[in-house]
Amino acid sequence: MQQQYQPQQSKHRGDKSKRARMLISCPDRPGIVAAVSHFLHEHGANIVQSDQYTMDPEGGMFFIRFEFDLNDLERELPILQEDFVRVADRFDMKWHTFRASRKKRIAIFVSKEDHCLLELLWQWQAGDLDAEIAMVVSNHNDMRGLVEGFGIPYHHIPVTPDTKPEAEKKQMELVADKIDLIVLARYMQIIPQKFIEQFPNRIINIHHSFLPAFVGGKPYQQAYSRGVKIIGATAHYVTEELDGGPIIEQDVQRVSHRDNVDDLKRIGRTIERVVLARGVKWHIEDRMLVHQNKTVVFN
Repeated sequence: MQQQYQPQQSKHRGDKSKRARMLISCPDRPGIVAAVSHFLHEHGANIVQSDQYTMDPEGGMFFIRFEFDLNDLERELPILQEDFVRVADRFDMKWHTFRASRKKRIAIFVSKEDHCLLELLWQWQAGDLDAEIAMVVSNHNDMRGLVEGFGIPYHHIPVTPDTKPEAEKKQMELVADKIDLIVLARYMQIIPQKFIEQFPNRIINIHHSFLPAFVGGKPYQQAYSRGVKIIGATAHYVTEELDGGPIIEQDVQRVSHRDNVDDLKRIGRTIERVVLARGVKWHIEDRMLVHQNKTVVFN
C-alpha cells in the first residue's frame, strides 16, 4: 500500500485562531497609519506586525499590511469590517481583510516537468506552505502516482488543438468557486482569457529569466550559444499579456563558460523551484499588493 502523506503543522507557527490580516492601498496623505492604528485599538485589536510603503510622499500611493489579534475573531471581525468602511471612505482606500487560520485552496497545473511541483509538495508536506493543495491538474498522466501518493486528487485533462475548448471547460468546472489560487508549475499551455478574468492576480506562473531575449523553444540552448553569464527565474501573476504580468519574485545565479547546456538547465530548475515556492508562500500569507503592473511585497 502506498503511503499517504499529510502536511505537518510547523511548531513555531502558533495559534492563528485570533489572527487576522489587513491589506490597504490608497493615495498617500498624512494621518493614514494613525487612523488605522487608532481604529484597530478602539475595536480591541492588538497589532502584532505592521509594514508600510509609499511610492511618493507627494501624490503617490501608500500601502500597508497589518497583522493583528482579535478575541472572538469569528464574531468580532465582521463588526470590525463593517465599521472600517468609514475610515476607508475617508482615505479613499482599497482594502481587504483575511483570517490567518483560513487556509487558501490551491490548484497546481503541471505538464511533464516535476521540479516545481515537487518543491511545492515538499514544502506543503513539511508544513511550511500553509495552504490546502486541493488538486493537481495536468495535460499529461506522468505524475499521477507521485501526486496521489501525497493524498492529493490528480486530474488528467489532455489538451490538443482539437480538444482545447472542451479541456478548458473541464478545467474551469474543477476550479470555479472552489479554488483561491492557481499555480502554474511549468504548465506548458496558454491560459485562456476566461481564467484570467475569473482569477485576477490569483494565477502565478514561473519562467526562466532570459525573457524576452530567448523567446520560444530551447531557451537554455540559445543562452548557451550566446555565452550568458547569469541565469535566473521569474515568478509573476498571469495577465492577458503573455509573461508580462506583475513580477512577484526573481533570483539569479552566475554561470560560466565551463557550464554546458545540461548544467544551465539543472541550475535553472533549482532557481525556478525556489522562486515559485517563495511567490506562492507570500501570496498565501497575504503579503502582496498589486498596483498597475507592479507588486508591493511585504516579505
